[in-house]
Amino acid sequence: MSYIRGFASDNNASVHPDVLSAISEVNTGHQVGYGDDCYTMEVSKLFKSVFGEATETYFVYNGTGANVIAIQALAQSFNAVVCARTAHINVDECGAPEKLSGCKLLPIETNNGKITVSQIKQYMHGFGFEHHVQPKVISITQASELGTIYTLDEIKAIADYVHGLGLYLHMDGARLANAAAALNCSLEDTTFKSGVDVLSFGGTKNGLMFGEAVVFANAKLAENVKYIRKQSTQLHSKMRYVSAQFKALLSNDLWLKNAQHSNKMARLLADKVKEIDGVTITQAVDSNGVFAIVPKHIIEALQQEFFFYVWDEHTSEVRWMTSFDTQEEDIEVFVRKLKNLMTNL
Repeated sequence: MSYIRGFASDNNASVHPDVLSAISEVNTGHQVGYGDDCYTMEVSKLFKSVFGEATETYFVYNGTGANVIAIQALAQSFNAVVCARTAHINVDECGAPEKLSGCKLLPIETNNGKITVSQIKQYMHGFGFEHHVQPKVISITQASELGTIYTLDEIKAIADYVHGLGLYLHMDGARLANAAAALNCSLEDTTFKSGVDVLSFGGTKNGLMFGEAVVFANAKLAENVKYIRKQSTQLHSKMRYVSAQFKALLSNDLWLKNAQHSNKMARLLADKVKEIDGVTITQAVDSNGVFAIVPKHIIEALQQEFFFYVWDEHTSEVRWMTSFDTQEEDIEVFVRKLKNLMTNL
């Protein structure tokens, strides 16, 4: 059964044909399991060429696992992680980071999904006081859950402040490719060259079937990660099928082409819907997400043909996500339906 391409999530998109081909290409003969295969070793070197020679990469199943492992590697159970209130680790991971790391999350209210040094400073107290959790990790999302993007200067400012206190900077990069494409910079520029200590690098939202990567700035930070990954049930036995996908994604700039296209489709969608009376775009369309307020009573009818999520039921704010396989025709049909519903209020 085939479904129309909707705007619910880039998780709903298909797998890129090049990624499927990459899986098929390694599907021959026997290889040592758990990452000791020749393909994973090759892709680990590829990651160093992309993110920096000092980095260390560990492949995992999913984004939640990547975030949990990153936090566990940097903090102990009496530590705290500061993040945006809208952060995926705070809202959409069923408490996994807190349960598995033991760390308390300290969420910051934000209007655009991004946090600043001045906001972080509010939580920088109680150091050495045994009755308070000890701040240890600052977690930012690039691109944010609201589709906005940190500039390189903003990331560097946070990193410099955090490091000055002896803390670590974690980046949830589920949509890092979209951010780098929008910033017209390399993946390394927006991560480790900007001061990030550990990155959760997403591939599933950009054309992979499954699999994410946890990338550390250096081997010392990753000292115990192989044990943490196993305990966190994120060690894949047939690792070659994960690493092969990342080879396809990072080769021939496929990650960039996919991200550029999905970003372009989001801007096209935003340009068309903002012209419709009664539709208000609420966030800067920096990446591949469009957030908008629409009349509540048209949402259900629109969802029947193009599934998407309601972001805030109280304000009738919705989220429309585009993907590497979104077509202009999908947007044209969607906008026509939206216009028709708005006209017949």
